Amino acid sequence: MRVPMPRGPISTAVAEVLRGAVRDLPALDLPDPEDASGVLEDDDVQLALWMLHQLHYDDFDGGAAALEWDPALIALRRGLEDLLLADLRERTADVVEAARAEDGGPGLAERLFTMVDSFDGAGTSTLLQREATAEQFAEHLVHRSIYNLRETDPQVFAMPRLPGRAQVAMAELVYDEYGAGRPDRRHSLLFAEAMEACGLDPTPGAYVDVLPATTLVIVNVMHLFALRRDLVAASVGHYGAFEATSSAPSQRASNGAERLGLDQRVRDYFDEHVEADAVHEQLVFRDVCEAVVEADPDQEELVLLGAASCLVVEDAAAAPVVEAWQADRSSLLAPAAQEAS
Repeated sequence: MRVPMPRGPISTAVAEVLRGAVRDLPALDLPDPEDASGVLEDDDVQLALWMLHQLHYDDFDGGAAALEWDPALIALRRGLEDLLLADLRERTADVVEAARAEDGGPGLAERLFTMVDSFDGAGTSTLLQREATAEQFAEHLVHRSIYNLRETDPQVFAMPRLPGRAQVAMAELVYDEYGAGRPDRRHSLLFAEAMEACGLDPTPGAYVDVLPATTLVIVNVMHLFALRRDLVAASVGHYGAFEATSSAPSQRASNGAERLGLDQRVRDYFDEHVEADAVHEQLVFRDVCEAVVEADPDQEELVLLGAASCLVVEDAAAAPVVEAWQADRSSLLAPAAQEAS
């Protein structure tokens, strides 16, 4: 994988180590977590975190495989994750408190569904359905590629840390996401085929240089929760909210692809998620999240934090895209080539 272009001192330091230009990280002055406001929109922080998380998947050009568990990089990652977590806690406080206030009333799953249904976020699916151009639809795929080309991979890191019933339910969901025994129906592969149908490069990380911090943070939050055992309950809450906000938008996106006359492979990806995610949301909230809290009631706040974080982060990612499209300009840092490279 190509090392991205840095966007500040932190990502520059990480990039130089990954390229092999230097062996050791320089001293970096990170903000205090007590003053972490704005980290979700910080390009330098989010790009650095994305690179550090990617070490668990791929080598970078220059041979960075041995750096996956480098103590200095892990320490930096922990520091950046602490900043992100502090910002998430601040932004989700009201949403989490509203869900906790219903304690003693509806069950956890019902409160999670209420949280999702009552959250008023931006969202791009209505624009995709009604008025987006083919170029804007391709931009949407570029934004979503940061996760969908590795769909469900981040959440799998959490599986070994779940209690028995939750782990079994999670395995059932993952089986579907990975094609239910059919390699050609893996959701990540279906998304890659949709990108190819729109003339885009389906290589993971191909477009990282044109993606803003508010897009990179989508997958950074997933890894923050899934890779840290103390936050695993937040991972399943996040996953539940992610699935619960997928089915209807996928239908609208499929309708938009049909309106634009896009290749059937584009519709195929979204159609796959209309029915599947309507089932998955029930599975995660009722059989995974509830099982985690039944095993340890103290984990409920983390489950709620994870779900609320998903909603807040997805809104932060969608809002600038909607604003850009309504102003008839690109939502990317630079126009993405419409030819597979």
